[in-house]
Amino acid sequence: MSSPAEAAITVGRPRERADAARNRARVLAAAEEVFAAAGGAVGVTMEDIARAAGVGRATLYRRYPDTTSIAQALLDEHESEIKDRILTGPPPLGPGASPDERLAAFYRTMVGLLERHLHLVLGAETGRARFRAGAYGFWRRHVASLVDGAPAAVVDALMAPLAPEVYQYQRQVRGLGPDEVVAGLDWLTRRVLAGS
Repeated sequence: MSSPAEAAITVGRPRERADAARNRARVLAAAEEVFAAAGGAVGVTMEDIARAAGVGRATLYRRYPDTTSIAQALLDEHESEIKDRILTGPPPLGPGASPDERLAAFYRTMVGLLERHLHLVLGAETGRARFRAGAYGFWRRHVASLVDGAPAAVVDALMAPLAPEVYQYQRQVRGLGPDEVVAGLDWLTRRVLAGS
């Protein structure tokens, strides 16, 4: 039996059929493998994903209009967990730590997400699509709250190092390891929030 909170969440939303749920899970698992093997969504087609999932293209298109929407569905799961930790988790990522500690923890967490799921982020949040993603707005509001009173341009500048293309360049062209990227972001945090 579902809790009142779970019931409230499902009100107004049609219940997913068991076969549709199986197909969705199969599509997402196959897409994760295809994106990882390709190093991102560039060059991956809906046909590639349908074939890997063992479903017809019509089944795929019924739920997802393009490969970007599939990458976003996969990424949403990982990002939701981070959002919950920011809102209600223990410090320093969650409430209760100083702004500089929280910003440093946020950067470490996001570098971890990029390191594990860069292929998904590149498929879902590159270029202008990044700014339209719901998660980006949440991340930006979080950073703005930590640098309370800073001009909007400063908040955007603090978000810029988390662009997937920047991380890909740092890792694959510059040869930086995740720890080096985090160390650079820690340095930035100390400079921006010194004495907060």
